[in-house]
Amino acid sequence: MSLSDFSRRYEKLPVSIFKGQEDASKMIVDDIIITANKKINEGKKCVLALAASSACIPVYEDLVKAYENGRLSFKDIEIFSIDEYYPLERNELQTHYRFLKEYIFDLTDIPQENIHCLESSKMDDVAAYCNNYEEQIKLSGGIDILITSGMGSNEPGSPYNSRTRLITMNHTTRVSAASDFFGVEYVPYHAITMGIGTILEAEKIYWLAWGEGKASSIKKLVEGPVTDLNPASYLQQHNNVSVIVDNAASVNLTRIDTPWLTGKCEWTDYMIRKSVFWLCKKLEKPILKLTDRDYNDNGMSDLVTEHGPASNINIKVFNDLQHTISGWPGGKPNADDSTRPERAKPFPKRVIVFSPHPDDDVISMGGTVARLSTHGHELHIAYQVSGNIAVFDHDVIKYMDFVRESAKIYGFDYNEANERYNRVIEELKHKRPGEADPMDVREIKGSIRRGEAKSACRYLGIPEERVHFLEMPFYETGGVKKKPLSREDIDIIKNLLQEVKPHQIFAAGDLSDPHGTHRVCFQAIIQACEELRGEEWFKDCRVWMYRGAWQEWDVAEAEMAVPLSPEEVEIKREAIFRHQSQKDRPLFPGSDKREFWQRAEERNHNTAVLYDKLGMAEYQAIELFVKYKFE
Repeated sequence: MSLSDFSRRYEKLPVSIFKGQEDASKMIVDDIIITANKKINEGKKCVLALAASSACIPVYEDLVKAYENGRLSFKDIEIFSIDEYYPLERNELQTHYRFLKEYIFDLTDIPQENIHCLESSKMDDVAAYCNNYEEQIKLSGGIDILITSGMGSNEPGSPYNSRTRLITMNHTTRVSAASDFFGVEYVPYHAITMGIGTILEAEKIYWLAWGEGKASSIKKLVEGPVTDLNPASYLQQHNNVSVIVDNAASVNLTRIDTPWLTGKCEWTDYMIRKSVFWLCKKLEKPILKLTDRDYNDNGMSDLVTEHGPASNINIKVFNDLQHTISGWPGGKPNADDSTRPERAKPFPKRVIVFSPHPDDDVISMGGTVARLSTHGHELHIAYQVSGNIAVFDHDVIKYMDFVRESAKIYGFDYNEANERYNRVIEELKHKRPGEADPMDVREIKGSIRRGEAKSACRYLGIPEERVHFLEMPFYETGGVKKKPLSREDIDIIKNLLQEVKPHQIFAAGDLSDPHGTHRVCFQAIIQACEELRGEEWFKDCRVWMYRGAWQEWDVAEAEMAVPLSPEEVEIKREAIFRHQSQKDRPLFPGSDKREFWQRAEERNHNTAVLYDKLGMAEYQAIELFVKYKFE
């Protein structure tokens, strides 16, 4: 960093921010190829330590492409895994060995003797095994490049000089792994992991993070203190770490979040709004009460100099925020729409709400869906995936028992219903923990979620012929791990768009979804839209992005804010309740144990409180949207 560049002065590790994962992974793979060639020329092998993390998948895929293109051979590469669940059979779906096997080992020419993956099967002397693993690393010449998105399985409190060892995972770690095992109760209590000392001895470390969900941990890693409560912070003591993030994961870094505190700032309209809202929060003042001194005393004197006085800045930002508020998400007919987020004509509009799972629509924008329906728009709901893996086995049994009992009442073939009931019972009884469901169980779980989705749509006044279940193939694997997005997936979206020719599209722009489904679903929508942009109807189409259950838009980004009355909050809650298989305790809750309706209500209420504190009218709740801009 030059003496005149203070933008990174809070960062204790070098951070590279990429627009997307593709460019980042190519850069890392190029470095691996250079390192491997250098080692081979010295008559040595290149030693990699790899994490079994979804964040690393783009790098692994590009490594395989480099092998296929003849740029890299794995014959002179040794690979060590960083951690592993214990005990677990080696070829179970959830082992890190199987992850690396499927993404690298089976797809390259790496010799078996070059593969060093931590053992997951039960052993008599784990300590001796761990000591031997350390010796293998030393005999290989040490780790040249380590690629990870975490500090192995080193829990808070792990000593900085720790070595490969058996550890007990805390509850939070086990909950975060629950989706891979189809329930936290099936997650092993232990793991074998490289120690912090082992990791820090790697010659070079790449730390990868994607999405807003990682923004908080990246700030702690890069700008926080070194503490054993955050084992990743020990990386600050390493002299060759590269933190690789996308735009979303960088948002909490000081130079991104509050750049006016790190040097000269380009005062775009967005940056002005962002800084003003930050100042309001810091001083606990509404927009119109900020003074020149408030700006000057808080590192924003340049803003006043360029765009002041404060009263001018305040009025502009106040008006911009006020114009985001609209009770007419589909546009208000016969009204001046020059300052409204949506155009007045045509009215009514054809609208498609894309919902990744069969409940994201009501969880994320249920109040807006109800409003669009009430206003008489031709509203279509498109559920992109079945969501079948998120249904408990006991719900399947309950459903099948209902079918069996219904056969008695309505004179259906009871013997056939009873036979299928017993077959499902047997299949579930013999299914091992963490194992993918048999196909007929998957179909039953899918039908449960379809029935719930249709019930919610009926409640909101959406006719069944406008409810679309797209069953995108990338999702239908029966497990948490999905297939890559395919041409077939994109065509499914494209065909629906061409059929409806909507004036509005609502899509889940939530790229922080911890299971990745939202990200892929959104990519499919955008790719389909890109291919249709030349069609006449699409020129009159707008794409609005909502957020899923995990994040909310920054108010400075928001371009449409739909206020909800107390009655509409109740309607939204009731629509969410129609998804009974996801109520009380979702199968994959993440680290937040609350039900989805509780998370949604708190989020929407907090947004309304924020608008109120900034000086807007007081509402019960607000749902936020951002318009997608095609390049």
